[in-house]
Amino acid sequence: MQRLLLLLISTALLVAQAPPDSTAYTVAYVDILPASRTAVITALKQYRDASRKDDGFQRIEFFEQAGRPAHFCIIETWANGRDLDTHAASGNAKDFRNKIDSMRLSDYDQRPYKTLTLGAAHNDKSGRGTFVITHVDIGAQGTSASDLLRKLAETSRKEEGNLRFDVLQHTMRANHFTVIEEWQTAKTIETHAAAAHTKEYRNSLAPISGGPLDERLYKAVE
Repeated sequence: MQRLLLLLISTALLVAQAPPDSTAYTVAYVDILPASRTAVITALKQYRDASRKDDGFQRIEFFEQAGRPAHFCIIETWANGRDLDTHAASGNAKDFRNKIDSMRLSDYDQRPYKTLTLGAAHNDKSGRGTFVITHVDIGAQGTSASDLLRKLAETSRKEEGNLRFDVLQHTMRANHFTVIEEWQTAKTIETHAAAAHTKEYRNSLAPISGGPLDERLYKAVE
């Protein structure tokens, strides 16, 4: 009994002493001249491959909006903010931005994020499904938004066909979030949208929302 009590105390201490999640992210959107689509995809892959050599690199993902060729979303994941800042100032990052400047139709809209809630490590099927990437903007009074999004993520991860459900929170504007979902098929997305817990989330979100949900379908660029 005493040994069990000591084990429970030790476990509680370890949990209490666990360092906060320092992972740093950026989410960027950019629209490209359709004629330059292939050139930009090549530049993105070169940028990702060169970035793997930088300290703190975890992953760089890029997605193309379904039904809108050359509309891209780029999500970068770094070990911490210091590594992200060092990378952003690197020659590789600057060369990439310079390379696509003449091909852009929009600004390179990149914003910093931190973890709100992440699912389990991505499985082998990740990247093969359909992604839903949503920007959630909450009004100043929307203090319960984090809890709503955590609950939505935890429940949605249990749904059949869900491969990923992550929520990121803007580093400097706590009322802005990016939700990254991956589903096996379009049918599983429809089933999720019609689920009771999804409707409950949307009904609860509506009174505190700072604007319409910016929800878009994407495919990962391999």
